[in-house]
Amino acid sequence: MASLTGRHHVLLYDYVPDIVERRPAHREGHLDYIGAWTADGRVLMGGAVGDPPHGAVIVFTCPREEVEAFAAADPYVTAGLVTSWRVEPWNVVVGASV
Repeated sequence: MASLTGRHHVLLYDYVPDIVERRPAHREGHLDYIGAWTADGRVLMGGAVGDPPHGAVIVFTCPREEVEAFAAADPYVTAGLVTSWRVEPWNVVVGASV
């Protein structure tokens, strides 16, 4: 098991207001894409925030440049479902193991 503590990056998305109606056509591609990054250990966790969703948070273990490359090629971003995104460094000092 890997520890959650250490340096990570968080990718924050802001969604279009009608994300729930527009995402089905792109959801499989988005989930396959993020799934590949999760399988190789670069993504720890992620998901939508809000009810209804207004954005998303994805936690990465890789360098900022890779996170930016992820966002640029994410099917949700390329389809225009994300109105803005940003990457923030996150220094985790406490947390459970994954």
